[in-house]
Amino acid sequence: MAGTIRFRPSVSQKDTKVAAKFSIGLDYGTNSVRAIIVDLADGQEIASDVYEYPSGDHGILLDPKDPNLARQNPADYIQGCITSVANAVKQASRNRHFSPDRVVGIGVDTTGSTPLPVDAKGRALALHSKFKKNLAAHAWLWKDHTSAEEAAEITTKASRTKENYLAKCGGTYSSEWFWSKILHCRRIAPDVFDAAAGWVELADFVPGFLTGNTAPETIRRGICAAGHKAMFHTDWGGLPKKTFLKRLDPELVKVAENYNTETATSDQVAGHLIKEFAEPMGLPAGIPVAVGAFDAHHGAIGAGVKPGTLVKIIGTSTCDVTVWPADQPLADIPGLCGIVPGSVTPGMYGLEAGQSAVGDIFNWFVRNLAPSTIPSGQDPHVWLTEQADQLQPGESGLLALDWNNGNRTVLVDPYLTGMLVGQTLHTTAAEIYRALIEATAFGALTIINRFEEYGVEVKQVVNCGGIAEKNPMAMQIYADVCGRPMKISRSAQTCALGAAIFGAVAGGGYSSVAAAQRKMTGTKDTVYRPRKKAKAVYAELYKLYHQLHDAFGVQGSGVAVDHVMKDLIAIRNRVRKG
Repeated sequence: MAGTIRFRPSVSQKDTKVAAKFSIGLDYGTNSVRAIIVDLADGQEIASDVYEYPSGDHGILLDPKDPNLARQNPADYIQGCITSVANAVKQASRNRHFSPDRVVGIGVDTTGSTPLPVDAKGRALALHSKFKKNLAAHAWLWKDHTSAEEAAEITTKASRTKENYLAKCGGTYSSEWFWSKILHCRRIAPDVFDAAAGWVELADFVPGFLTGNTAPETIRRGICAAGHKAMFHTDWGGLPKKTFLKRLDPELVKVAENYNTETATSDQVAGHLIKEFAEPMGLPAGIPVAVGAFDAHHGAIGAGVKPGTLVKIIGTSTCDVTVWPADQPLADIPGLCGIVPGSVTPGMYGLEAGQSAVGDIFNWFVRNLAPSTIPSGQDPHVWLTEQADQLQPGESGLLALDWNNGNRTVLVDPYLTGMLVGQTLHTTAAEIYRALIEATAFGALTIINRFEEYGVEVKQVVNCGGIAEKNPMAMQIYADVCGRPMKISRSAQTCALGAAIFGAVAGGGYSSVAAAQRKMTGTKDTVYRPRKKAKAVYAELYKLYHQLHDAFGVQGSGVAVDHVMKDLIAIRNRVRKG
């Protein structure tokens, strides 16, 4: 496939008469699915379409009696795929170099862990009339935290095994992950559990239905979802042993028995597009579909991840992803969401961390606490950012914790909550808004420090997502707090681009992921660099943040915090005096 690496930009293709080739990236987010079509020559996006999930509240099925519940309708996934790809293909057809038969491959990324129960043929139980209104039969969205007790139980019992099943996922199992959700379903909805022939991650479900390979025991399982969320690792032969699963619940053995343990990396082919979906999408049948993975991992590829570079996908939450050469020693790192060979790119360990809420925190503040003084018709986020940008680091005297939706890394505790310290009768909305942004930056630094504590150097950070694209103040705060350059991915759709890259590789458009990245990815010219004075003040504030972090998040830490309010006042007064 080396010849494909000599592709030139589309402008010159018409002169050299080299036929342009394209790939499709499908990005399943929390509220919508996006399809993009990109040119293999340079990664340029020639078409895109977004399908907003129609079910529930912005695509999320909720239960007013349980704020920890978050499910999704699998029908939205299927219709969203058809509609978004069909619309993108129609849009791309306006490009004279494009034709559907020039699409070499399709890649897929999704949220995760988002498992769903399926019948023996791989059809989602929620699509059966009997289970249509049963929330337990729908997809268990990544942000569903109803299984916190089961996660704690798994952590306790796994820590007592000689296999040390949690060594590769940070030492603590999460309520966001595969087995805890399934165990919780077994206990609260046994009718759903009994009716399910198996459980499939959304990242595997989509390539499965596109290729017609949906049965739980044969569907192509990606190493990304299996390794990061299902405790799958070659060190103990794949999934946890049946003896361990029996200690949790004997019925879990059935789930393992119907789980295809021949996992694959995303440069591999999951199957080929079947006529049932090809026709309504406007594509020819037979296009290779790549093995699926999680959005953050494909986003890291789309942002050009490499050793020493941390990619932050900033959205409602964040996922922080980096890679490490598989032939170099790597310690198990407590508190991470996983260390999995091949989960990001073949031949390297994929390392995942993240924060359970970032954009969600800012949106919560705007929806519930934004002041009435914001001018009518103006975006509250924009107005608050403009006001907050006039403040100096430390000027507000505020310090917040970013745990409004629990802590994903490094404490892995869904029962932790947010906090704001230092507020007075003079505190303004803009000061609080800035403090919340600073809190997420402090959380980001905590993750970086954990990586480096165990030998994984982070030299620079490449950021992706709407906040990175639209909020220079936030990016400058991140640079000042983290003490590292903050770059922005060239593509505004890095997750979808990463999926398209894997589609290109699986379809033979490139010989390797690295070769595709060199042509199809990059960063923008703007780089946010740490400012010396701001960095010094934030270093002071971070010490206080870390004391609050340990005092409220680490059992038995014994950290005294009686000085924090007074220290914040001292910093505030010094900064205001200039």
